[in-house]
Order: sequence, then C-alpha cells, then structure tokens
Amino acid sequence: MLRWRILMGVTIVAGLVGLCWLDYHAPLPGLWLFPLGLICMLMATDEILDLGRQVGGNPLPWTVYVGNVLLMISSWVPVVWERAAEAVPGATAGTWPMLALALTVLLVFGGEMYRFQKPGGAALNVAMAVLAIVYVGLMFGLLAQLRVRWGLPGLISLIVVVKAGDIGAYTVGRLVGRHKMAPRLSPGKTTEGAIGALTFGVLAAWITFVWVMPPMEGTAQQTAWWGWLLFGLLVATAGMVGDLAESLMKREAGRKDSSTWLPGFGGVLDIVDSILLAAPVAWFCWALGLVA
Repeated sequence: MLRWRILMGVTIVAGLVGLCWLDYHAPLPGLWLFPLGLICMLMATDEILDLGRQVGGNPLPWTVYVGNVLLMISSWVPVVWERAAEAVPGATAGTWPMLALALTVLLVFGGEMYRFQKPGGAALNVAMAVLAIVYVGLMFGLLAQLRVRWGLPGLISLIVVVKAGDIGAYTVGRLVGRHKMAPRLSPGKTTEGAIGALTFGVLAAWITFVWVMPPMEGTAQQTAWWGWLLFGLLVATAGMVGDLAESLMKREAGRKDSSTWLPGFGGVLDIVDSILLAAPVAWFCWALGLVA
C-alpha cells in the first residue's frame, strides 16, 4: 500500500506540474487548470452529497451541482473576460460569485419547496445543500480566482504551503508524536505533528516567495520576511483546520474515506480538504498585499 501511495502521489504531482506548465504558457489564464478544477469540484460534490446521505440528508443533487458549476464559472470568466465583469453597471469581477451564491441558495429553496410533501427533513436538506455549495463550490471558486487574479504564484503558493504542512505533520507526528491533538476526530494527529506542519509550511513559504517566485516572474522583488512568515503560518494552520473539518464530516457519517475511487488516498475530498479551507486565507493574504 505504501508503494502504491508513493507511485500514485508522484504521478499526481507530475501530472499537476505538467498542467501548470501548460497553463503558464497558455494564451488564457486557467485554460488547462480550470477544466481539471471543474472535474475535481464535481467529484468532490458527489462525495459530500454521499456523506450527507449517510446522516439522513437528501438534498436535490442537481441544485447543488448547478450551483457549484455557476460558482466556479462566475469566479473565472469575469476575471479573464473583462466585458463579462462589466456587463452590469457598477459590478466588478468579485460581484459575480456572490450573485451566483445568492441565486444558488434561492434555487435550493425553490427545489425543496417544489418537492415538499410533509414536515420532516426539508430544513436538513437545505442546510446540507448550502453546506455542499459553500464548502465545495465557493472554495473551488476561490482557487480559480487565485489563479487568474495573481497568476500561477497565487495558486501554487497555496498548494505548496498546505501540502508541505501535510508532509510535516505526518513526518514529525510519526517520528516524535506523543500528545493526541484531536483523538475523537483524527486519532493519528498529534500536537507535535501540528508543530511540524507549521514549521514545514513556513519553510515552504520562504522557499516559494524568496527563491522560486522572483525568477519565475522575472523580477528581483521579494516578499518581505514577515509577509511570507505570516503566509506560511496562517495558510498551514488553515490547512490543518481543513483536514480536521473533513474528518468531522467523515466521523459523523461513519466513514474512513470520502470515497474509494483511489485506494490509499480515498476520494477527492481526502486530497483537497486542507486546500479548500486554506483557500480563503491565501486569497486574503494576496488581496491585502501580504505577499507578492
């Protein structure tokens, strides 16, 4: 199993690096990565809906799928196509995802009202649908915005720091982990592992913003030390919260993995859980000029 995980991990990383290279040289930002994100988002949507069914929820699937697709499209198209962003006077590129979210919630309520027969379950269905839309659709939309607003550095910096934190947590936790951090949610996670995640995350941020990004962007400008330090700490912390958040949903559903499509890794949510909740933190760091 370990060899399989290493082989598949290397394959996934190599494929992602190749797509990033193609996307970097593409005439349109996100031309290669956006379809991949859309596929992953749809698979993650299927997984969270399945987890919801395990605890008695039964939201209308098509309302969630439609809403999540709208959120991703509204996060990507208005940024790369300025005419779409200016289609409504006073609107900006950031207006459209919020409008898509509002319309999607309206669609969810409309669907539940249409099929309502008797009391029992409607409120839970609405709540689970909105959770799936915000947790999956909105967060994947922020990943799209990181790519098109701040270029590949915006997206890569998030992924590198979060995954470095995952590696640090696993490595340090296995070597010296003694104190359980959240035994009821994830028995394998330790306080020592959390410290390892923060350390590796900060190290990854330093390498990314000081040594990798300047040559990649063809500039001598470097992010201030306090900028990459805070980015590493905040994003790595959010990544750990994201990991535990998915563990919470799996424990509630009595499941070990979000799905079984990739043995050794679980499902899409198991791979991107830490990235999803770290996405808004990374977005704010870039938007506030903490990193550049």
